[in-house]
Amino acid sequence: MTPLPPAPIQPIKLGCIADDFTGATDLANNLVRAGMRVLQTIGVPAGVVDVEVDAVVVALKSRTVAPALAVQQSLQALAWLQTLGARQFYFKYCSTFDSLFAGDVRGNIGPVTEALMDALQTQLTVATPAFPDNGRTVFKGYLFVGDVLLNESGMQNHPLTPMTDPNLVRVLQAQCQRPVGLIDHTVVAGGSQAVQQRIAALRAQGVGVAVLDAVSNQDLLSLTPALAELPLLTGGSGLAIGLPANHGLKPSTQASALPKATGLQAVVCGSCSLASNRQVLDFIRSGRPALTIDPLRIAAGEDVAAQALDWAEPLLTSGPVLLYATADANAVKAVQSQLGVEQAGAMVERTLAAIARGLVQRGVRQLVVAGGETSGACVQALAIEQMRIGPQIDPGVPWCHASTELARSQGLHIALKSGNFGTDDFFTKAFGQLASSPVCV
Repeated sequence: MTPLPPAPIQPIKLGCIADDFTGATDLANNLVRAGMRVLQTIGVPAGVVDVEVDAVVVALKSRTVAPALAVQQSLQALAWLQTLGARQFYFKYCSTFDSLFAGDVRGNIGPVTEALMDALQTQLTVATPAFPDNGRTVFKGYLFVGDVLLNESGMQNHPLTPMTDPNLVRVLQAQCQRPVGLIDHTVVAGGSQAVQQRIAALRAQGVGVAVLDAVSNQDLLSLTPALAELPLLTGGSGLAIGLPANHGLKPSTQASALPKATGLQAVVCGSCSLASNRQVLDFIRSGRPALTIDPLRIAAGEDVAAQALDWAEPLLTSGPVLLYATADANAVKAVQSQLGVEQAGAMVERTLAAIARGLVQRGVRQLVVAGGETSGACVQALAIEQMRIGPQIDPGVPWCHASTELARSQGLHIALKSGNFGTDDFFTKAFGQLASSPVCV
């Protein structure tokens, strides 16, 4: 077994484990906005954190892997974060509560949560994907997306992680060995003390995981003081908005300052969510150049990545370009039926990752990547190991700055966008927002 690195001089306050790369930046974004200086690592690093930060988020690519592998990776991340001095830990999953769902596998959120609980020797933790800023709310244990239940939001048709049940207690109980309970809105409305009393009662009943209702940011802010002593928290990124205050931190623009942005601009999109489809359409309607990536041409053996880069290169000097494999659910299923679900996804990811790498080699220093799986593949192809989290573009999506061998002198500004997040004009407005963001000195 590889020995763990020595602990840093300044212990971190919070150690976080995210089950995909966009989810990691989503969480880090909310922590930064509330005043924490945050570093995000891509996977578990070999060394120590070499900058002074308040929180570290380890980004894994474990949402759609088998539970045993997700548990293994998450425990490795936990062990490394413990060497940094963290005393509280946060397991972050998607605000639509989705993970691997295939055959007898009912998801890996439960198995990872319980493995982390065992490692930390804690009897009870909480769970809530609530993120009101992005329309995710939990009421009576049911997850809403906007004004509709999760299973009416389009997530029931997701090609990789379909969600057909909005009852989080029921969904999580199917994944857990421990009893799952609920801290409902009537308790949350009573504030921190009421939540603490409910946690104590559930613990006495033997409940291991308590789903938290939350329908507003005020709900999240009022209950987080009650969570200060829990070794493990689990949730979407919304629960993070009140945690920095538990450590005496307040919002600060300097927490999100990044180096000045330079270089060419591009967008790579592999998400097939409804939001990403609208964002692609908005970009095209704005008159900017866009090229679709056809999975069937990849399967036929064409060098689609090289063709795409040849198309993009002369256009980059005139502003951002978009390369996308986005399609509606029916089109995605048609391709999957021909190529197989896993093969189709893997081929597109490899191609988009090769395109992202080629774009950076051609001078792109401001890159937006859309889609959790696509973001993971692109970050790995770019050999990014750490990212400093910067200003928010839209709720859940910040700009980040990364060092990479492909952009050694300037570094790379990169935004990793969850497929479901962002306004329709996200791809066009992101670059203008970066130009006016605070710059570190």
